[in-house]
Amino acid sequence: MSGRWQRTLAPVAFGIGVVSAWQVGTAVFDADPRILPSPLDVLAAIAKDPGVLARNAWTTIVEMVLGFVVGASIGLVLGVALAYSRIVRTSVYPWLVVSQTIPIPAIAAVLVIWFGFSILPKVLVVALITFFPVAVSTTDGLNAVDPDLVRLMRALGASKLQVFREVRIPAALPHVFTGMKVAAAFAVLGAVFGEWVGARGGLGYLLLLQNRAVNTDVVFAVIFILSLLGVGFFGLVALVERLTIPWYHRQRKDQR
Repeated sequence: MSGRWQRTLAPVAFGIGVVSAWQVGTAVFDADPRILPSPLDVLAAIAKDPGVLARNAWTTIVEMVLGFVVGASIGLVLGVALAYSRIVRTSVYPWLVVSQTIPIPAIAAVLVIWFGFSILPKVLVVALITFFPVAVSTTDGLNAVDPDLVRLMRALGASKLQVFREVRIPAALPHVFTGMKVAAAFAVLGAVFGEWVGARGGLGYLLLLQNRAVNTDVVFAVIFILSLLGVGFFGLVALVERLTIPWYHRQRKDQR
């Protein structure tokens, strides 16, 4: 069996085992569905009203994608500035770290006060969560380039822009995509936080409503869909990475 199939089948088999144990456990111990629904109860909740789940999922997807694009763009620009400017690095970087220590629900509440219940506060919350890993990984990637290669390019008469384009960017891209994959996973969390504080739709909003109504099966269904969105978004960024820097993955494969 190839390594790729092993990497695919192993997590699938583990997931099937966990779900099977969950189903058997709820049946053996006769668990109250309002406390711990079985996987079949969760599937039934999804099948009962898929339209509502789909509409709210689409709202969350839009918030995730827009917030990710904004956050990743800001992170890329900041990463370049941090890597190339000592003044920016010494003055701004500590405040970037401070920004990540502030509770996101608190920020989301303030954004709702400023911008109301529109999509903008949710997009900004996602951007606030996603820009940091992209900025840090971009900075590290640009600084990780082989200095001997940079000196060689300069000795050959290359300009700073040429060194940046031909040397630093290729060296930084694997780091950048690592940060983007982390940001993609966090985007789901940011969208849910934003919807918890103030929203008229979305899976986070639906999660609060169903939790208050003690519809635990629907709560688990929403959590399952959120997990799928996170994994799917992560996988999409990983696919873009493979298409963008195939040479990097070939090198890693040859090193194994």
